[in-house]
Amino acid sequence: MTTIQRRRVVITGMGTVNPCGTTVAETWDNLLAGKSGIGLITKFDTTDFSCKIAGQIKGFQPDLYIDKKDQKKMDLFIQYAMAASHDAMEDSGLAAMALSKAERELFGIAIGSGIGGLSTIFEESNGYRGPRRTSPFFIPSLIINLAGGFVSIKYGLQGPSSAVATACATGTHAIGDAARQIMFGYADRMIAGGSDSVINPLGVGGFAAMRALSTRNDAPTEASRPFDKGRDGFVMSEGAGIVVLEEYELAKARGAKIYAEISGYGMSSDAHHITSPSEDGDGPMRVMNAAIKDAGIAPEQIGYVNAHGTSTPAGDRIECSALKRVFGDYARKLKVSSTKSMTGHLLGAAGGLETIVCALVGHTGKIPPTINVVNQDPDCDLDVTANVAGTFDGEYTLNNNFGFGGTNGCLVLRKL
Repeated sequence: MTTIQRRRVVITGMGTVNPCGTTVAETWDNLLAGKSGIGLITKFDTTDFSCKIAGQIKGFQPDLYIDKKDQKKMDLFIQYAMAASHDAMEDSGLAAMALSKAERELFGIAIGSGIGGLSTIFEESNGYRGPRRTSPFFIPSLIINLAGGFVSIKYGLQGPSSAVATACATGTHAIGDAARQIMFGYADRMIAGGSDSVINPLGVGGFAAMRALSTRNDAPTEASRPFDKGRDGFVMSEGAGIVVLEEYELAKARGAKIYAEISGYGMSSDAHHITSPSEDGDGPMRVMNAAIKDAGIAPEQIGYVNAHGTSTPAGDRIECSALKRVFGDYARKLKVSSTKSMTGHLLGAAGGLETIVCALVGHTGKIPPTINVVNQDPDCDLDVTANVAGTFDGEYTLNNNFGFGGTNGCLVLRKL
């Protein structure tokens, strides 16, 4: 049997728009300061809604990234993906390079979304005036693969193109899948991540009907409280998290800035329930073990975990249990935090943003806190970096994301 030599894959560019910032720098500063991006919903009248809070993006200026005429063709989730991809490409230095046709044919896209253009669907159906009045841009503005489609058209990228849709694991799966395209020679470079925007009556109403959302409406900035005994559900947010991935030798040869290496990637399925994780945490345990094995390291070499940590009563407890099963006694020494305590839950974009966080933890040696930990749940008795930023001096970080349907994703990043 022929042995396939894996190529190394690194992150050379990053971009995000989210409730804590419209740039990576602004986001990172706010996360380290423990500043929440959660507030009262202003996009629609929430009088009849049990949940009145969300993580909305503030100060987003689409004109900086997209022509006005094209904005009408794009749901917000596409606009967010375009903005974050623009910043990631600029950050990588590739936007300024004149890429040859051969280079563009090996430059691909893997941008996913958990739900896609729900806002466009809601608006079009709410004001439906018959088939003759339906916009020809209705379908292109809402389907999930058009986020990557618009980005690939902008930069003329003709390599592998895919659009992952695995609920809240989307961003992590998209980045992991993109990394494998490069590892095994199908591409040299990839733009990868996730984007979502479903803060509308249909989206909020749907999640609220499942009793998944926090209803701490009188204190929005305190509503997302992973690992705290008083947590009552997640806070829905919107945004995008995008990275540029490159083959290591190619990036090094052009003198690119390197944030981190994608060392390991794991996937698993709970095969248990459409929304609830299995009580024994078997799926999360197996996906972490898979990613660590793929990285070729021991669990004790992981120094920091960005937990899925959504602030749901069952989810946080089960994830902590899985961490203890994976890391054993070392779990007590492991640094953990959930940045969703500040950003809220970006759904399909969460994995993209949180991969950026893990890369920056290794790159800067700083760990964002888990805020709002007032009365830590005894079932979540790990070092969750409560309320104050910490420090990191290890080599490897790990990012967890788990989605409805029992789909799980995990990435291991190495500091370079």
